[in-house]
Amino acid sequence: MKEFIQSLPKVELHLHIEGTLEPELMLELSQRNGINIPFDSVAEIRDAYNFHNLQSFLDIYFQGANVLINEQDFFDLTWAYLLRCREDNVVHTEIFFDPQAHTERGILFDTVVNGIHRALDKGMTELGITSKLIMCFLRHLDEESAFETLVQAQAHKDKIIGVGLDSTEIGNPASKFERVFKEAIKQGFLTVAHAGEEGPASNISEALDLLNITRIDHGVRCSEDAELVTKLVAERIPLTVCPLSNLKLKVVEHMGQHNIVALLRQGVCVTINSDDPAYFGGYMIDNFLAVNSAHPMNKVEIAQFTFNAIEASFVCQNEQARLRLMTQQYLDLHQ
Repeated sequence: MKEFIQSLPKVELHLHIEGTLEPELMLELSQRNGINIPFDSVAEIRDAYNFHNLQSFLDIYFQGANVLINEQDFFDLTWAYLLRCREDNVVHTEIFFDPQAHTERGILFDTVVNGIHRALDKGMTELGITSKLIMCFLRHLDEESAFETLVQAQAHKDKIIGVGLDSTEIGNPASKFERVFKEAIKQGFLTVAHAGEEGPASNISEALDLLNITRIDHGVRCSEDAELVTKLVAERIPLTVCPLSNLKLKVVEHMGQHNIVALLRQGVCVTINSDDPAYFGGYMIDNFLAVNSAHPMNKVEIAQFTFNAIEASFVCQNEQARLRLMTQQYLDLHQ
């Protein structure tokens, strides 16, 4: 089963590019850019990657982002992730980035998006990995900052397909960003949002109702509301679930408690993703293996995570058909 998982085509829909900053690259960029970080070695950085909740993770996440200064830094960060995609046989990825984490530090929006996009172009040309880019608003910042960020995205609509909402749920309801999402939709952006990770199932319902999103990032707390689960199944509303992230941030105490396989078997369009893999100790293969180890599945069920991700992706119908055929041929070959 490990070999089957390793070679299975995969589609990742919940990946924060800043969360792929491995300690080695953090140290390299801090030295290259003359940025002081409170760590002297890779080992010290890894030791700091022990979190007890979302906020303790976010503190070091934003600290790490400080080493990203120039367009080449964002290119190097994204290219390193794409090389890992090749290792894990991720054939399509939809990447989040947090422009406000950089513009608040005086880094130009153009610098961020151009560096990331250049790497994604190279990933398609040289690695055959297709991709989409999604800009997230930081929910701990105010509505005005989100609107300013939306204005800055205007010049890059050819590169950015959608908008999302991330950072801490607590104290930052979806209603805070209702007007921003309405304007983003009017401008033609697709929409997603984090909900139901540290916050209750009601946060998922609120995000669906107020933000008109097309898929939920995380969403594992949906199990608290049977009516909501029924709606997710009936309307094929996808959940981009991140198992190792949920474990590391204490959403579950151990993988045996995780509801992802139960949701899959209930017919929810759940997908497996790595979230912030440098910080949470696992990329796509690691997440698949962790789930299957705690909740043994057959090959058809494992492959269903990829089929769900293809269905939930923002690629055109022809591209979805190509990815489905690739995955089905792989499954047929290994049944």
